[in-house]
Amino acid sequence: MTRPNYVGLQAADIPTFTTEGGVTVEPVSGEWLGVAAPIQSLIDIHLAVVRLPAGARFEAPVATGRNVFFYTVKGQVSVAGTPVPEWNLAALGEGDTVEIKAQTEAVVLLGHAEPINEPVFSHGPFVMTTREEIIQAMQDYQAGKFGPPPRV
Repeated sequence: MTRPNYVGLQAADIPTFTTEGGVTVEPVSGEWLGVAAPIQSLIDIHLAVVRLPAGARFEAPVATGRNVFFYTVKGQVSVAGTPVPEWNLAALGEGDTVEIKAQTEAVVLLGHAEPINEPVFSHGPFVMTTREEIIQAMQDYQAGKFGPPPRV
């Protein structure tokens, strides 16, 4: 039941750094290799765009017990020796490091977060744990109980 919040980012708002191997990392949320992202989420989601030149390798630590996901936006890459084709999402297993290798120039979306361990229901901007909570949130919104929208 937290107050809604939206962070609109432009490219200039996202810090960018390049590793020794020529990989460009754009941290969007959380922290990546010591660089804080502009968004710090309520549930500690870490998300970054990783741009790899052909033949490059990127390695990032991940705390044990977190869910790790990986989406190949462009190019041919592999994670732990397993190919993840373009436009595919992979859920990675337990480990303390993610290692990505690019066979071609590639762009990937890499994220990790602690498991939520409860049901998740969403509808429009509302995310709750039951369908009934979603219905109540929609009724509260329609009744004006959320107050006026924030001024930007």
